[in-house]
Amino acid sequence: MTPSRTFKEKLAHIIFDYDTVPAKMFDLFLIAAIILSVIVVMLDSVPGIHEVYGGFFYGLEWFFTILFTVEYGMRLYVASNKPRYARSFFGIIDLLSILPTYFSVLFPGTQYLLVIRFFRVLRIFRLLKLVKFVKEGEYVRNAVLASSRKILFFLFFVLITVSIIGALMYLIEGEEHGFHSIPEGVYWAIVTITTVGYGDILPQTVPGKALAAMLMIIGYSIIAVPTGIVSAEMASMNKQIHTDLSKIDSCCKTIDHDDDARFCKVCGRPVR
Repeated sequence: MTPSRTFKEKLAHIIFDYDTVPAKMFDLFLIAAIILSVIVVMLDSVPGIHEVYGGFFYGLEWFFTILFTVEYGMRLYVASNKPRYARSFFGIIDLLSILPTYFSVLFPGTQYLLVIRFFRVLRIFRLLKLVKFVKEGEYVRNAVLASSRKILFFLFFVLITVSIIGALMYLIEGEEHGFHSIPEGVYWAIVTITTVGYGDILPQTVPGKALAAMLMIIGYSIIAVPTGIVSAEMASMNKQIHTDLSKIDSCCKTIDHDDDARFCKVCGRPVR
C-alpha cells in the first residue's frame, strides 16, 4: 500500500467517521466554525454594526468561505464515491454554503444567504451518535408517507375553503374596506384560518365579521386534522407490529417442538 493511499484513508476516517478522537475534534471544530460564520453573517446584516465592523466581518466571511471550500474539496478528494457524495443531502448543503460569498462578487447582497450553513450543524447528530434513532425516524417517515394521500386531500379541501371564503369576503367588504381583489381576500382567509392573524386587513361590516368568526372557529378545528391523521397512521402501524409479534409468539407456543430444539422449526425464532 502506497503512503499516499494510507494518508487518504486516514483523512477519510477523520472527515467521515466519528469513533476516534481526531474525528470528533474535526467535527467539533467544523461545527464551531459553522456557528461562528453564521453569527458573523447575522451581525453584519445589522446596519449599525455593519457601519463599524463591516470591513472586519467581510474579511471573516471570506476566511470562513475559503475554509469551507478547502473542506469541501477534501471531502470530494477522500470520498469513495464522489458523485454520490456530491448529490447527497450534506454534499449539496456543503456546496450551497460556500457559493453565496462567491456570487456576492457579482451580485451584492447574496452573501446573506450564507445562513444556509446552519443546516451543516446537523452533522452534530453523527457526533452525538444519534444515528441510533434512525429506526424511529424511519417509523415516523413511513407513517407520514402512508397518510400522505389523506393529508393532500385535506390540504385540497382547505384550499377550496379559503378560496370560497376569500371571494365572499371580497364581495362583502369590497375595496373600501381593504379587500382590493379576490387573491387579497384569499390571503386574509389563509391568515385567519391558520390563526396567525396579522391584522393588516380587517372586516368592517357585520356580515364580514360574522364570516370571519365562522372562519376562526373552522381554523381551530382544522389545525389538529393533519396531526390526527399521522397519529392514527402511527397507531395503526404500531398495532400491526404488535399483532405480527403476537402471531410469532403464538406460533412458537403452539408448535410441538423436539426436546433438544433451540429454534422453532416453523418461524426460526429461538424456542421460548
